[in-house]
Amino acid sequence: MTRPLILLTNDDGVNSPGLAASAAALAPLGDLLIVAPTEQQSGMGRSFPQSNDGRLFETTIRYNGQQWAAYGANASPAQAVQHAVLELADRVPDLAVSGINYGENVGVGVTASGTVGAALEAAGHDIPALAISLEVDSSLHYSYDDSVDFETAIHFTRLFAERWLGTERHPGVDVLKIDIPASATPQTEWRITTLERAQYFVPLPPLRRSLGDVGRIGYEMNRKVLLDDRSDAAVVRAGLVAVTPLTLDITAHGHDSTLRHLLNGDH
Repeated sequence: MTRPLILLTNDDGVNSPGLAASAAALAPLGDLLIVAPTEQQSGMGRSFPQSNDGRLFETTIRYNGQQWAAYGANASPAQAVQHAVLELADRVPDLAVSGINYGENVGVGVTASGTVGAALEAAGHDIPALAISLEVDSSLHYSYDDSVDFETAIHFTRLFAERWLGTERHPGVDVLKIDIPASATPQTEWRITTLERAQYFVPLPPLRRSLGDVGRIGYEMNRKVLLDDRSDAAVVRAGLVAVTPLTLDITAHGHDSTLRHLLNGDH
């Protein structure tokens, strides 16, 4: 019997230890097609920059003595998924997994997440997808820090991948976004959550003397806001694994009548 084909990517790049950890999690479940950007691509969302030339490079990734063939792509995370589906896959993938990401992806700011963007792109090709993120200190978000322990994240990546492969497609759920707190163990409970609407990471203005100086916008966690206790951010902050179902349909349903009155100027 043909094993499932699992498409694996990571917005942190093909050299990220999180990608290799994800490969270790998924290898027992199926054949792996690993395609990820050659460079760090966090914060790219589902973008398709035309400045990327799409070149593909064969490489090898390793984790704890295991190794897998992979491709680095001069591409955004979403474009890496496109190259995998359109050029490299010998059959339609049964599952796509984006991660394991350095840093949690929670709240409505996930539209900026390359981890989530890659999973949504796979879903756009009718491939069920997981977006897996591990909470780490914000100073490590753009790193390949080898002090990060991925073993618990490997456990939950394998758990949800196996269950997502073994179940019928849920109508209206295109992506499962999984966020794992830093304190989690394999015994940690998980919860179905919603996206937190309050701003979880707040942008910081650049520190510069004149507008012509380099001025990158920073960010920090917003610890002053009151979180919805059903939200992904609150669940992760409580030390539980957050499982958030996402859909490609971002239409605001159920507001036709009210919106029509507002746009007609009715009061």
